Amino acid sequence: MDDAQRILADKIARFETMVRPEADPNNDMAWYSLGGAYAEASRFADAARAYERCYTLNPVMSKAFQLAGKALVDAGQAEQAAGVLTRGYMVAADRGDRMPMKAMGELLTTIGRPIPEVAKKSPAVEAAAVDGSFVCRRTGKPGTKLAKPPFRGAIGEWIGANIAKETFDAWIAQGTKVINELRLDLSRDQDELSYDQHMREYLGIDDDMFEQLTGKKPE
Repeated sequence: MDDAQRILADKIARFETMVRPEADPNNDMAWYSLGGAYAEASRFADAARAYERCYTLNPVMSKAFQLAGKALVDAGQAEQAAGVLTRGYMVAADRGDRMPMKAMGELLTTIGRPIPEVAKKSPAVEAAAVDGSFVCRRTGKPGTKLAKPPFRGAIGEWIGANIAKETFDAWIAQGTKVINELRLDLSRDQDELSYDQHMREYLGIDDDMFEQLTGKKPE
């Protein structure tokens, strides 16, 4: 086992420990992170089950539906993936989670399943598109533009230009939950990387966008 495999195995063991019955089996963020670790190890069926547990505990977490569907597709379980993705698409549409919604629509198309019909944009969104008001790229809804980037660097600049203050404030609340439930110590490099990854996923910054913005591959 090389160093990368050992680090991944340790990560999986850490999250498995966190969701044991004697620990905290209702920790949705731990299940979410466990799903990511399983997917990284190409254990796609296990990843799908972990993500399913996450969205069962947190039914409005549209990203968990997306990743569960992707894991099922990778596991060769297209029929199960279609059900998860269709349900998740509707959850994302209802919440205005535009990027997970788009990703799930693309996955449904890939496996030859129809994209669900959803209600048209609200009058407020349509009005914002007409009068030039700020529209959050993550939610597709009108919002308040951040007064300045939340931190330095290309990612901070992108957030400042594309993410509404309301959405970023929601991330701060979610980020606090991530820190508490995953017991992160941001003075440690690995925990800081985990926090940043959760932030990017929440705000819709995928690996391709990260690489395009920074010129680096995500760690």
